[in-house]
Amino acid sequence: MTASPANWFSVANSVDVPSPSLLIYPDRAEENIRRMLAMVGGPTRLRPHMKTHKMPALIKMQLAAGITKFKCATIAEAEMTASCGAPDVLLGYQPVGPNAIRMLMLVQQYPQTKFAAVVDDEGAIRRLSEVFTESGATLSLLLDLDCGMHRSGIEPGPRALELYRLVDSSPGLQAAGLHVYDGHIKDTDPIARAAACEKAFGPIFAFRDQLQAAGLSVPVLVAGGTPTFPMHARRSDVECSPGTCVLWDFSYADKLRDMDFLPAALVLTRVISKPGGHRLCLDLGHKAIAAENPHPRVRLFGLEDAQFLTHSEEHLVIETPQAGQFSVGDALYGFPRHICPTVALHSEAVVIRGGQAVERWKVAGRERRLTI
Repeated sequence: MTASPANWFSVANSVDVPSPSLLIYPDRAEENIRRMLAMVGGPTRLRPHMKTHKMPALIKMQLAAGITKFKCATIAEAEMTASCGAPDVLLGYQPVGPNAIRMLMLVQQYPQTKFAAVVDDEGAIRRLSEVFTESGATLSLLLDLDCGMHRSGIEPGPRALELYRLVDSSPGLQAAGLHVYDGHIKDTDPIARAAACEKAFGPIFAFRDQLQAAGLSVPVLVAGGTPTFPMHARRSDVECSPGTCVLWDFSYADKLRDMDFLPAALVLTRVISKPGGHRLCLDLGHKAIAAENPHPRVRLFGLEDAQFLTHSEEHLVIETPQAGQFSVGDALYGFPRHICPTVALHSEAVVIRGGQAVERWKVAGRERRLTI
């Protein structure tokens, strides 16, 4: 893709776009997908995480690019992805409670899709075995390993070996490999990030060797997110599962300067009040932009030096010396700090092609339940 003009984000018919709105630029998303594929050498080892975008249209765009494997975080996301015709869907989340039955329903409703899930608990494994044995179906499971994030997963070692053996020997289940998420590795320096990744995965590779030496099959190792994507892309025996780079956000754009991806999703907001001084009040509250991070939670094009004063459900108050140049009703474009939860706040996205708002895409995967 050639260099974009400075105002690539502008929407000529923005008067027709209500605010706040999520904007999607498909040509940029498509270019990001192309760059993901180039980084990993093709679709065989790429399993993008769709939790970032949650949109059927983007799943279909990835399928058209030759990608066949996807990773999801919820049953609804998995159902949405399968409904698009995805051949291979991994639920990177342990199904517990009613989700064990819902996992079975997914397998039954979408026989054309190969489903798998991750586990790290004996009780969860035994429950899934009961559910799938009773139905006569089989579920592939990946053992979720903790490489240092300490959020989920089990540390490589004797207990992990016992759990993998349990999956392998349980009726209704198939031991399908290992899953490792290294979300704690986010060093800005790519050399430091690579070193941290290498250190974290030493025990993981040793454990895989131990499983194989014990006669256990380990068909796949699914590893990493976006920050360590370049490191895992260089490993021919690892399946990569980045997510954010499909749409990108300014947090990663600032931190991961070695990764060349394009902003492909923005928010459109408007000035709804001018409370005096250098202040502008925008309609970009907590309900429209992810608010879990400190300010700035959005980077406003043309107002990059704005100070963020207050942020509430429907309002964002900023201060800028340029306030006098704006009128109530003027539109601004913002680059989210964290795109994944920002997308989940919107039921649909406005699609921008050739500088025009042309259609809307449903953010279907944001729902907790679709039909299952």
